[in-house]
Amino acid sequence: MTGHDENLDLDVVVVGAGFSGLYMLHRLRGLGLRTRVIERAPSVGGTWYWNRYPGARCDIESIDYQYSFSEELLREWRWSERYAAQPEILAYLEHVADRFDLRRDITFSTSVTSAVYDEAAACWMVTTDAGEVLSARWCVMATGNLSVVQPPRIPGLDSFRGRWLHTGEWPTEPVDLAGKRVAVVGTGSSGIQAVPVIARTAAMVHVLQRTPNYSMPAHNRPLASEEIEEAVRTFAERRRICEWSDAGTPLAPPTTRAVDATPEERRARYEEGWKRGGISSLSFAFTDMFTDEVANGYAQDFAREQIRSIVHDPRTAELLSPTHHIGTKRTCTDTGYFETYNRDNVELVDVRTDPIVEITPDGIRTRDRQIDVDVIVFAIGFDAITGALAEIDLRGRDGVRLRDAWAEGPQTYLGLQTAGFPNLFLITGPGSPSVLSNMVVSIEQHVDWVADCIDRLRADGLDTIEPTLEAQQAWMRHVDELAQPTLYPRATSWYLGTNIPGKPRVFNVYVAGCGPYRQECDDVVAAGYRGFVRGRQGNESQRSGS
Repeated sequence: MTGHDENLDLDVVVVGAGFSGLYMLHRLRGLGLRTRVIERAPSVGGTWYWNRYPGARCDIESIDYQYSFSEELLREWRWSERYAAQPEILAYLEHVADRFDLRRDITFSTSVTSAVYDEAAACWMVTTDAGEVLSARWCVMATGNLSVVQPPRIPGLDSFRGRWLHTGEWPTEPVDLAGKRVAVVGTGSSGIQAVPVIARTAAMVHVLQRTPNYSMPAHNRPLASEEIEEAVRTFAERRRICEWSDAGTPLAPPTTRAVDATPEERRARYEEGWKRGGISSLSFAFTDMFTDEVANGYAQDFAREQIRSIVHDPRTAELLSPTHHIGTKRTCTDTGYFETYNRDNVELVDVRTDPIVEITPDGIRTRDRQIDVDVIVFAIGFDAITGALAEIDLRGRDGVRLRDAWAEGPQTYLGLQTAGFPNLFLITGPGSPSVLSNMVVSIEQHVDWVADCIDRLRADGLDTIEPTLEAQQAWMRHVDELAQPTLYPRATSWYLGTNIPGKPRVFNVYVAGCGPYRQECDDVVAAGYRGFVRGRQGNESQRSGS
């Protein structure tokens, strides 16, 4: 099937205009497919549109946190810093949208409320909050892993006379916190990035911490023009290394175990990583950090030692020192986070021992005290990985809702599709490396796989594809079997959905790395889309592969 089905409004509907949606649109256009992107924000950017909080910055180096599909784009864009801040990443995505004339096929300020599969027509009926209903052969969910914020659920919030903000939905207009009394609730990645910047101008900052987090120094710096030119010259090889690595970054993987090293060797490797900086400061020191409690403990000890050496007050340093397995909750990167607690206008409040009771008109009341503030900043994170999918009324064969099919946890094949939902593709869905990888590398791999899949279907005269239940079940068992020997499932983290009340506790990220995952996907295609059923509307479907 090489032409369009003129009975349908579109060939493809894509939901989301961040890194995933923009590249998906570009690839589908290249195939000559009629495509429309639906985006709830007024412009492009996805996560980088909404997360405008003070200090928002990527924790992957700028050189690696960009598209690789266009050499011209690579040569004409110049990153200013080692780790790009939110305004620069958003400017980059806006440049991409304009450079490739993508906006004309994007409907902004519009949300998809439902997507229902019409079995008779073998198409998706997609409804928006504007009342529009679109029919399309394929539907691609490019909705992002961190795009639905966890709302504050503290009694009395409506009574607060000041202003409250959420880091994941920061206003587009400037927020002036100078001279204000500010409470920051949460010390995950966004809280750790925001606190140092807020503290520079605020009269007083109260940081309400339930669980301390490990954070590595970013050692951010301007990028010299010579460094950028060298990165551009060697980019193809650098990206190839990223694509076949574990985390999607170009760092050489470790080759030795911490438990086999001497104390002097361990310290030397940890200090080397700490000086290099970045999210992998300690995780790339030894091979057994995520599989051996003793090895992980060595890294924990080193990280806590750094905190105690930075924070002057011993009690505050102790409260800031995590005790969980390092890396099993999202490891953060920071610029002066721990140093900020040496300022006179910053106070750490331990809400594990003195929990928040309610929001009052004047601020926050804990069990033991009242904290009067002008502004409350909630840095409390997201309904990660599946949140955006759960917000949409997605219905597959026989009207089955995705949220019901996933009631006990997500079920996918390769993180790309789910049984019973033909022609519905997920970009970096559960069961893929997603949040444990450089997202741009994983996004490009998924988008290319989806585009190539659709192109192959058309070339073969087919127009439907979905995984078999058996292949899906085998894949999720495989994902779980990879995760169980690691320390990840032992944590209480948003990786497992434990930050969302009622969400099933499931670790559904592929932990073996970008390279092994890419090979798995390539092998499935090489075997004739093994584990998928491909077919044509009105004709008998065929099981692909074995």
